[in-house]
Amino acid sequence: MIGSPAGAAARTGSAESASITPDTTGTSGCTTLLIADDDEVTRSGLRTLLARQPGITVVGEAADGIEAVERARQLTPDVVLMDVRMPRRNGIEATRELLAGPGSPPKVVVITTFENDDYVTAALSAGASGFVLKRLPVPKIAEAVRVVAAGEAILFPTALRQMVSARPRKSAEALPRAALTSREEEVLRLMATGRSNPDIAQSCEVSLETVKTHVGNILTKLGAQNRTHAVVIAYETGMVVPGIAD
Repeated sequence: MIGSPAGAAARTGSAESASITPDTTGTSGCTTLLIADDDEVTRSGLRTLLARQPGITVVGEAADGIEAVERARQLTPDVVLMDVRMPRRNGIEATRELLAGPGSPPKVVVITTFENDDYVTAALSAGASGFVLKRLPVPKIAEAVRVVAAGEAILFPTALRQMVSARPRKSAEALPRAALTSREEEVLRLMATGRSNPDIAQSCEVSLETVKTHVGNILTKLGAQNRTHAVVIAYETGMVVPGIAD
């Protein structure tokens, strides 16, 4: 259940902060949002509180994965805030179906209670742009929604590593991809720490456009839907090793 921003902030405690620094090419105007959660109280609370946040317009709600896909296609929001454990169709299946649909599908941000939720890793692999924790202050959740709408990713590097490390490791050789260049591997390692494109450009001492080119090449070679999915692949295959990427 979502409380007030002040209460949520008090509950956050030592929880890891997401890396949500937006790219300099972010969008302007309001971000439209659809909220999908099977708990009516949580859904209503999120809608009320997020609607008060600057730059966000909540255009609808959904109580399960099937309704989330239907409503998203009707309302064409910029972002869907997707719970993962829902009846009829869970958030993983809904995310996969939504992103595989025609046209320009919305971005998906998974919202979860637990940092070690295996469903979250599966949702990221299905194409979700990132995840947020329900206990985060509402302004942080709103910021995550805006950043994803602008084309960036939401990463909790430590929590993501913990989730991925609990899953069976895949074979890097099984990936249908060409080898990454040394520069692309460096960029991928920085992506895995949650760095934004401007941060990576500064660290590598290259232009922002060069970083965007590298990121695009990485996604293509890994067969990843977005940068978050690329990081999941990198951890699952051992291309990026926890501790070395930090």
